[in-house]
This record gives sequence, C-alpha cells and structure tokens, in this order.
Amino acid sequence: MAYFDAASSAPLHPVARQALLASFDEGWADPARLYREGRRARVLLDAAREAAAEAVGCRPDELTFTSSGTRAVHTGIAGALAGRRRIGRHLIVSSVEHSSVLHSAELLEAAGGSVTQVAVDRTGLVDPAAYGAALRADTALACLQSANHEVGTEQPVGAVAEVCRAAGVPLLVDAAQSLGWGPVDGGWSLLTASAHKWGGPSGVGLLVVRKGARFAAQGPVDERESGRAPGFENIPAIVAAAASLRAVRAEAAEEAVRLRELTDRIRARVPRLVSDVEVVGHPVRRLPGVVTFSCLYVDGEALLHELDREGFSVSSGSSCTSSTLTPSHVLRAMGVLSEGNVRVSLPLGADEEDVERFLAVLPRAVTAVREKLGAPVVETVVREADVLVVDSLGKRCPIPVIELAKVIGDVPVGGLVRVLSDDEAARLDIPAWCEMRGQEYVGEEPADQGTAYLIRRAS
Repeated sequence: MAYFDAASSAPLHPVARQALLASFDEGWADPARLYREGRRARVLLDAAREAAAEAVGCRPDELTFTSSGTRAVHTGIAGALAGRRRIGRHLIVSSVEHSSVLHSAELLEAAGGSVTQVAVDRTGLVDPAAYGAALRADTALACLQSANHEVGTEQPVGAVAEVCRAAGVPLLVDAAQSLGWGPVDGGWSLLTASAHKWGGPSGVGLLVVRKGARFAAQGPVDERESGRAPGFENIPAIVAAAASLRAVRAEAAEEAVRLRELTDRIRARVPRLVSDVEVVGHPVRRLPGVVTFSCLYVDGEALLHELDREGFSVSSGSSCTSSTLTPSHVLRAMGVLSEGNVRVSLPLGADEEDVERFLAVLPRAVTAVREKLGAPVVETVVREADVLVVDSLGKRCPIPVIELAKVIGDVPVGGLVRVLSDDEAARLDIPAWCEMRGQEYVGEEPADQGTAYLIRRAS
C-alpha cells in the first residue's frame, strides 16, 4: 500500500519511535517534583522545549506544549483576543484557513465579536494589501496559515506580518503544514503547529507566544506550561515530537528537492493522462510534497475508493464528502472545481516507483468512476429559441455538471443553458466548469425549486 496522505498525518518517524520508547523509562514521573525521578522528567521536558524552540526560532520560555495542534489554535486565538479585549473584538482570517481557526472565528461572532475573511485568488494565495485593507481600529488579532492544508499553497507570511506590525496588530500563524520544512520567517506574534504533521506522535501541539504579545489564558489554569495548557504533560510524546522535528529538519533541504521533482512530475503528467482535469494550487509557491487536482465528472469519494482498491491512500477535498456533505471551503474560496478532487501528499522517503505506479493506475480509476456515474441527458425544455432548461433537481454533483456538458453543444454560440439544481455544490462547480471550459457563466437566479444557473455558450 502506498501512503500518499502525509498532509493529514505523516508516518511516525523512526527517530520519534526511538525517543518515545526510550523516554517511557525516564519520563513517567511528575516534572514538577524535586525528587530524582521528577528531576529526570524535568530534564527531558526542558531539553525537548529547547530543541523545539530552536527549530521554531523562538525562546524556550515562549513555547508551550499542548494536547494537539487544534488545541494550540483554539488556546492561541482565545488568549490573544482576551489579551487585547480593550482594543476591540475584531478578528481577521483568510478564507482558506484550517477549520480550527474558522471554528474559533465562529465562536467569536456568536459572542458578539466581528470577523473579516480575506479572499484568495484562484491559486489560493492572499494579497498582503487585502490584510491591510481589512485592519480596523478595533482589530485585536489577525490569523494566517503558513501553507494551505488542502492545496499546499504557501502564503506570504512575512509581508502580511509587516502590514500587521505597522498597525500594531499581532499575527497568529498556523504553521502545522510547513514547520517540518523550516522556520516561519517574519514578525509574527503567535505560532501554532502539530507534531503528527511532521512525523511526531499525535497528541502534541505547539503554541508559541512571543514576548511582548498580550495574552490572557482562558478557562481554568494551573502551574503547568505557563498556565496555557493545564494538566500533566505527556513527556514521552513531547520528547518524541521534539526529536523527530530536529531529525526531519536535518533532511528537509535534500528531501524537499526530491519530493518537489516528484510532485512536479504529477502536476505535469496528470492533465496529459486524464482528460478534463484541473491542477489547483499555486504552481511555484507550494509545499514540496503536495499536489492537488480535480477531475470533471467524477465524485471525489468514489475516486478515493477506487484508488484505495488499487493500493493508494490519498485524500479528497471533493464537493461532497462522506462526513460533511458540503463543498470544501478551501476550493470554494479559490473558485476552482470541487468535484473529483484528489490531494496527493507524499511522505518523507516516498518511492519514485510508487509515484509512477500511481500515474499508471489513475487514468483507469478515473474512467471506471466516470462510467459508473454516467448520467443520461435529461429532457430539456426550449423556453426560447436559444435557451435550454436542464432539470438536475435531486441530483448531487457532479451529475448537474455532466448534464450541462452534454447539452452545451445543443445551443448556438451565444445561446443560454439554464441548469436547475438544489445541490449547494453546484454553486461552486458550475462557474468553475465554465472557467475551465471557456464558457460564460452569466449568474444565478431564484427558481421554484433549488436555484437556476445561467450559462452562455461562448465557443
């Protein structure tokens, strides 16, 4: 089985496994105690903190170990907002942030605060000037990921941090996807990360709060981790996380070159091997091991199952997932195809032969899914001489797009097709299809049932 989903969780690094097992014997005692066993545990904890801080590029006393990356985000945002509550209750985030950031934003809004979402372009990149335009007198905090979890686009953190610094607003950076590749440059104030993203054990997150950043821990606190992460530290896991981060960093430069060549190969060859494919994400500013593409007329979850049967573990940001049945907020914000989305994220040491085998398997997997999802052309009603009405009510994407593609040629150039759909994903997928196929998306209008999407044939 070829594991190509490292962006979700990287395989446990051998160094992490060794450190974890070794520290079980030395790191089980309470590091707050002064007897011998406690002092041994404290030495391990302090050494891990120093190693992690060196990798981040911060002081050891600025770094807190949390129970997860998500917990680090929630704690960081809540503490930063509370620390600047006299300034205001306005939060700035990008539209493609991780769900942990967006959930914190929703909580702030529910409590009476306000949130501004900064848009991204079609590659998933933010414009630093847009962050500057979003800043207000009552802005308490801004958040920006260092690299996107779903498409791998790397963000201009340094430029955004400079804009925020000039306005006196702290910037929290979610560095979960990028920290294993190198430190995050720029004048950020807070940073979060998650060990299982770089090959450490799950259940360890990092929260860094720079000296000078106002921060007020929320909820019950105790004497541990500066009051920012109450409860007994999981010292074996923390030691393994720090050890693996150092080990991964030691091989990052060389491995980045190798993985980037493999993902460049996938980016170049997938559109040649499979028809109607859109490779998404920035072509240059992206993580070394991540490549994402969307296949027209394919359901993402069905394609994942097909690839799983062929021996490949990949993930999807498809328009309808088995868990949420909602379009990917990242793909929606980018305005790209959400149907048939596949993210390949290669782990350290990924085998070139596995990549070649994936490229050989993918075309027949896509063909098999397309054949299963083949939709008959529905009856169309001519309202005017050059208007066709396609009734796709009750059908999930990608079926409405398939039916649109089948009838677009039945109207003359300049003619209109009106697609009726009650699937929320169609609001993203139909305009994205028009962008990809060179047709004009006119807009949407209310219908007796669902929504009517108007498409003008341009070619």
